[in-house]
Parts: sequence; structure tokens; C-alpha cells
Amino acid sequence: MQTVYLDNNATTRTDPAVVEAMLPYFAEHFGNPSSAHAIGTGVAEGIRAARRQVQSLIGAAHDQEIVFTSGGTESDNTAILSGLQVDPRRDEVVVSAVEHPAILTLCHHVETSLGTRVHRIPVDGCGKLDIEAYRAALSGRTAIVSIMWANNETGTVFPVEQLAAMAKTVGALFHTDAVQAAGKLSVDLKTTAIDMLSLSAHKIHGPKGVGALYVRRGTPFAPLIHGGRQERARRAGTENVPGIIGFGKAAERAMDALALETPRIARLRDRLEQGLQRSIVGIRVNGDPSARLASTCNIAFEDVESDALLTLLGREGIACSSGSACASGSMEPSHVLRAMHVPPPFLHGALRFALSRDTSDADIDRVLAIMPRIVERLRKPAPRPSRHQTSDLIHA
Repeated sequence: MQTVYLDNNATTRTDPAVVEAMLPYFAEHFGNPSSAHAIGTGVAEGIRAARRQVQSLIGAAHDQEIVFTSGGTESDNTAILSGLQVDPRRDEVVVSAVEHPAILTLCHHVETSLGTRVHRIPVDGCGKLDIEAYRAALSGRTAIVSIMWANNETGTVFPVEQLAAMAKTVGALFHTDAVQAAGKLSVDLKTTAIDMLSLSAHKIHGPKGVGALYVRRGTPFAPLIHGGRQERARRAGTENVPGIIGFGKAAERAMDALALETPRIARLRDRLEQGLQRSIVGIRVNGDPSARLASTCNIAFEDVESDALLTLLGREGIACSSGSACASGSMEPSHVLRAMHVPPPFLHGALRFALSRDTSDADIDRVLAIMPRIVERLRKPAPRPSRHQTSDLIHA
């Protein structure tokens, strides 16, 4: 059976070149980078090189602005909790209603346990932020704003450069979760007012368990994890050296592929959407058609359950998702689609097809060949029992 993997917003296949770069750091270059001897200093130089590779991916001005973490969730938590400690007179947070659970769950925590006021800015039917509601939420009490660069479910891209500049007018810090945007969009932080930015290696064909937080030079900062002086005392704990080396290589590979692969991936996404629209009635594409990641396609099928779709697609060797991997197993409809006021007949039937540079024309052909049959099967009414079967059920 042909396997088709279209869940790349959840995670990507680790690039073989990334694995090759990591392997020596498990055995040959095994030293602790904090050690003063040659075995340790050689490893420290490898980390410095990886830091510069990540710096280049996001256009940071200084390599020391990159703080390596365990992933996007830690980076998000660090940024918001740090921002809340800067000024005791500032005790409010501004986020969008469609942020990743790494942001929204933390905001619920600080709201209930610390009394922090959280402003959740609504979005419209395309997932675009309500700019006037955002402007109204900003004040001298705002400690930090956290708005994602690109939504993980719909691919909608937010105008974070504009939003960061607006936050600066009230003196607030601005953080963006760029886990889905980095490596898919051109990012040049030197030209923005963004103070902090979160990254995750496994979204760009790197290893799991490693990420980074960009902290602009001069930004007030309080570490989340205390202990040793690793990462210039901003993130304690012995570094995940192989992971960091792999992250650096993945960042380099993503930079090299960006200009060539983005138009190709967008063409595949458009072909998938247009093909499904031609062959299946009652479907809805979710997301901003004018500002969306080339790699993300969120389609809702009317009067069909996404869990049933996923089950039947899985039997055909096709892997996609119904939303965020962090919400898998939940029976509740996506908070992103609810915030977009997706009509009830479509709300429970949304699938996210997430492409990558590994995606081929043959993958899209396979989905287009299979999906109409599956949707037709699920929409077909269950056969009514015969009079004889009904009588048996009554007497049973």
C-alpha cells in the first residue's frame, strides 16, 4: 500500500542530512560543552555553529539572541512568564483566540492562579485577527502580547510585524509563536519590533525535543529553568547537544530550500483543494485565502465526522489530522474553527492536510482518488431494517 504522509504540521520526517550531522555527537564528540578541556570545547564550538545557523533562519542580529530549549512549548511558556515578571504594574496579557494550546493553556493557568487578566482577541470567518479589538486591548497594563505568526490548523498568517509595532506604542513586550512559520516564510527579525520568538526543530525536518527562543538583545528576561549557567544563564541544564546540532542543520536546510520549495508546495496544496472541490459537494476551505501558509490545507466536509474520515483514510495508508496534534483524542471541535464560527454542519468534519518538501504529486493523486469514495460512503444513509428484522428486534 502506498503510504501518504500529510501531517507535517504535527511533525516532519527527520532529514537524513540532519541525522548524519547528529550522529558524531552521540559517540565521537560526546563531551559536555561546559567542560574546559578540549573534548568539551570542541562540542561547544559545534553548538556555536548551530546557533549561527538558527540565527540565519530567522534573521536575528546576533547569535547570542538564540536560546536553545526543549521545544516550542517551553519557549512559549518561558516568553510569557518572563514578560509577566518585568514590571509589577503590568499584569495583563494579550493573545489571539486561536493560539496553540501551549499558549492558551498557560494563559488559563496564570489567569486562575495569579489573577492575570488575559485578553483573547477574536478572529473573523477566515481566521484573520480583529485589529480594532486588538488595538482596544492594548494599554499601559499590558505586560506582553503573544500572537502566533501562522496558525497551526488553518495556516492563516498574522501580520505580526504590524502587531509588534502596535504593542510598542503602549510599551508592551511582543512575542510570537513562529513554530509553524519558520522555514516556511521568509523571516528577518532585524527589521521588526518583535522581542521574542519561539521555534521547534521537528517542524522543519529536525529532531524532536529541541527548540529555541529568540530574545532580542536588551529585552528584560527572567529564565524559566534555574540551575547552571548554560545558555548565558537563561536556560539551565546540560544542553541536548545532538539535538542542537540537528536543529542547526535543519535550519540550514530549510533556508536553502525555502525559495525553491515554497512555490512547488503551494501548487500541490492548490491542486489538492481544487481537486476536492471539483469532486465533492458540500466542502469548505478554512483559512485566509490571501495570507496562508503554502503547506497547510484545512478542509471541512459537510455532515461527516472527521474521526470517521481519519479512520478510513488510515486504512488506505493516508495520514492527516483533524487539527492540532496536541488536541488529539479530544471529542470537542477545534477551538480554532469555533473561534472562526464555522457553521455546525462543517464543524465536526474538518481535516488538516499539511504538506512538506517531502510531498509529491503522487501523494496528491492518491488523496484525490480516495477522498470522494470515502466521503460518499460516510454520507450514505444507513440501511433501514426490513419489516422482518424490525419484528425480530421487537420480540428479542
